[in-house]
Amino acid sequence: MLALGARPKQLIGIYSQNRPEWILYEQACYSFSLVVVPLYDTLGPDACAFIIRQTEMSICIVEDDAKASMLLEKSPRSLKIIVSIKPIRQTTLERARSRGVQIFSFIDVEKLGAKGNHPEVPPTAEDLCTVCYTSGTTGNPKGVMLTHGNVVAGVCAVILQMGDHRIRAGDVMISFLPLAHMFERCCENGMYYVGGCVGFYSGDIKELTNDLKMLRPTVMPAVPRLLNRVYDKIQNDISASSLKRGLFNMALKAKEKEIARGVLRRNGCWDKLVFKKVHQAFGGNLRLMVVGSAPLAGNVLTFMRCALGCLVLEGYGQTECTGAITLTVQGDHVPNHVGPPVSCNAVKLVDVPEMEYFANQNTGEVCVRGSNVFHGYYKDPEKSCIIAVVVPDVDVLKQWATENNVRGTLSVLCNNKNVKELIMNDMLNWGKQSGLKSFEQVKDIYLHPDPFSVQNGLLTPTFKAKRPQLKSYFKPQLEDMYKHLD
Repeated sequence: MLALGARPKQLIGIYSQNRPEWILYEQACYSFSLVVVPLYDTLGPDACAFIIRQTEMSICIVEDDAKASMLLEKSPRSLKIIVSIKPIRQTTLERARSRGVQIFSFIDVEKLGAKGNHPEVPPTAEDLCTVCYTSGTTGNPKGVMLTHGNVVAGVCAVILQMGDHRIRAGDVMISFLPLAHMFERCCENGMYYVGGCVGFYSGDIKELTNDLKMLRPTVMPAVPRLLNRVYDKIQNDISASSLKRGLFNMALKAKEKEIARGVLRRNGCWDKLVFKKVHQAFGGNLRLMVVGSAPLAGNVLTFMRCALGCLVLEGYGQTECTGAITLTVQGDHVPNHVGPPVSCNAVKLVDVPEMEYFANQNTGEVCVRGSNVFHGYYKDPEKSCIIAVVVPDVDVLKQWATENNVRGTLSVLCNNKNVKELIMNDMLNWGKQSGLKSFEQVKDIYLHPDPFSVQNGLLTPTFKAKRPQLKSYFKPQLEDMYKHLD
């Protein structure tokens, strides 16, 4: 890619199913401080074109002819080079040429790179690692900016949370969840970090059972949809026979008692008699499963723990926090929760009065802070950006006005550009001294002459801010600040 003109900090697209080449390109990008931007089918052609335009992407790696054709269909002007892992049809090559896009094969790029000497350019913790686009409920997808520091913090915190069952050099993981999402990316990077192995599924989810039997993994990331399907199939199999159903329920109760005592095994009599087929369906060698992406029903989780005889951890997280925020711990057999926070972040509930969510009632907005929290949305300051309404100290402002021969009421002084600049710089300096990151600093402020009070309806009788009323009261000023941000 360097031979094709790629340079450090440049954004490189990858549009492919899980396969070894995905990882080769990803790790190559990390080694030379290039930024990975995954594309995936469910985004659709319009969203992919938007991402290429927004990131000004000039190089994109694709899996095959179909994906190359899809990108060429919209073909944003910035796109100049496509590298295809699989062969491309002649008609597609001609179509690309007519649009000013060059297509290279994976082998071509390897040969070009081998001709030159390219010393590595290792990234720093604050350097951008990836821009991971999440499909929002409305509008264009949002590009989550994650640094190398974010990823290392997220991966290491999860490994630490796994305790004695943590991943290690002898482990083998199956890769079938989309690499375009941070859950799978973090799982795989964790495996490479500890020196483990990763095997890639055939590409057809219907063949996953055969892939598992062939690879015999020890570690498996999973999602509730897959586990629900396994559970439903087994329930369907035993429903026709009262003997099978009775035997199954006895086995399940016996295994539940073992798990409650902290016993994890798959070599007991019930394992051999009842659960052997389940073991074999997952390769027969599984010792650790991590479940994410959606809530898993308690009865399904307990069944999987009993049937597989391995540690099944459930986590909660999001792309903006580099995957995991919380993760269950070994020895905790109680279902229907997602465990404590991982070591790199803190979690708290914040009141949302307008929705009648209150932290003292165990409801509220889940807020996260820590070294795994993202640095904002790519080229979208309105969605990560902090602004503030500031009520200046009257005495300080009067003293400044006297010293600088400036006259006027408090309202006039609040509209003075020099006053605003003075207070803004002071806030930024204090923030810097306190260790705030750039995305935690205010980007604009509005100076308001009157203090918030109970009388003007902006504070409660116990002097707490009334968030809905404040938001409504300052709506014109807030909208104006966002409108004029760079």
